[in-house]
Amino acid sequence: MGKADMPLYEHTFLARQDVTAQQVTGLMNTYKAVIEELGGKVTKTEYWGLKSTAYKIKKNRRAHYSFFNIDAPHAAVAEMERQMQISTDILRFLTVRVDELDEKPSIQMRKQDERGDRDGRPDRGDRGDRGDRGGRPPRRDRDDRGFGGGGFGGGFRDGEGGGARGARPPRTETAVAPAAAPAAGGEE
Repeated sequence: MGKADMPLYEHTFLARQDVTAQQVTGLMNTYKAVIEELGGKVTKTEYWGLKSTAYKIKKNRRAHYSFFNIDAPHAAVAEMERQMQISTDILRFLTVRVDELDEKPSIQMRKQDERGDRDGRPDRGDRGDRGDRGGRPPRRDRDDRGFGGGGFGGGFRDGEGGGARGARPPRTETAVAPAAAPAAGGEE
């Protein structure tokens, strides 16, 4: 296999939430250097920022997401992954072999660009004059609705709060005898 037909990879890794963005950039440079030392090249690097994860990963709810496009031999990618497994700052990583690398910004970067371009427009679009909302009955006072606003009888046991039923009498403790177990051995 010659240098011209080296495999292509997309690689994403998640760094702990308590490291800084500058430290994540340092990690990216470290792993990029590993690839380059072993005869490969990283054609694109992206820092996607600190994002929420779908579930806790090693007690972290958020992580710094980073992305690489890699043109390198498998040995270089394997060494980078080995070093990531050792690092305590890396929570997860995923490397996928692809047929061709996309040189355009990734979808994550395009989303950030769209979000960052809010200077020229309001946050949620122009809602205009909403005018008369029509057809709604007048709002009742909070005291009329009872505790919680639903009128379902919630509230406190000592009569404060309320609901439609009013105060509930205090609960009394009753002893319940356990049910007798059937005799074993078939005697009746």
